[in-house]
Amino acid sequence: MTSGLWELVLQGVWVTIQLLVCSALLATAVSFVVGVARTHRLWIVRFLGGFYTEVFRGTSALVMIFWVFFVLPPAFGWQLVPLWAGTLALGLTYGAYGAEIVRGGLGAVDPAQQEGGIALSFSPWQRMRLILLPQAVPEMIPPFSNLLVELLKGTALVSVMGMGDLAFSGNLVRLALQESAEIYTYILLIYFVIAFLLTRVMRGLEKKLKAGVGKAPRTRKTAVPEPAGIEAGLR
Repeated sequence: MTSGLWELVLQGVWVTIQLLVCSALLATAVSFVVGVARTHRLWIVRFLGGFYTEVFRGTSALVMIFWVFFVLPPAFGWQLVPLWAGTLALGLTYGAYGAEIVRGGLGAVDPAQQEGGIALSFSPWQRMRLILLPQAVPEMIPPFSNLLVELLKGTALVSVMGMGDLAFSGNLVRLALQESAEIYTYILLIYFVIAFLLTRVMRGLEKKLKAGVGKAPRTRKTAVPEPAGIEAGLR
């Protein structure tokens, strides 16, 4: 490929990374808000969290992109740029899957930990922040890593809006060169490299969060001299 076509592909990579970061941040926020709501003591909060999860988990991300980009503007009289439309659609959709990860992680914490917080007169927010989340978050990292890779692959859906992401740019290069096998092989390799780097970062984050969890604090062992009177008495 010529330098101009490579530049087009690199611009598509940058757009894909921007979309991935923005939608991942939104999905993370939605995941924790809805996931915690699904464990709330009030049934109405649990119902609303469950309703959101079922709606967005049971609908197509592609149709959600169409809805946000094509249906909402006439209804409300404003138009989202493709980046923010894709971020909103993907973040809300994948956030529903992440909410189930958060709910499962919180439910896996030993109930005795929760009871200990109640015994210490912690408020529900203090129990969540100081007891449940520090133990549950490290266990959430592996499924969140898988979800992040799925989100990366889902960013290709925004090409239907004409957004210049990696998939859209690759298709333009294919039309220019009439070389499908070569171009799409490059695109697959680029997606693989990004996904591989994401899994490495998430694995490092998992190790960092798990470091020290459940370990007793280190203490320096010192020899305690035996009192002279006791030693004399034993003799």
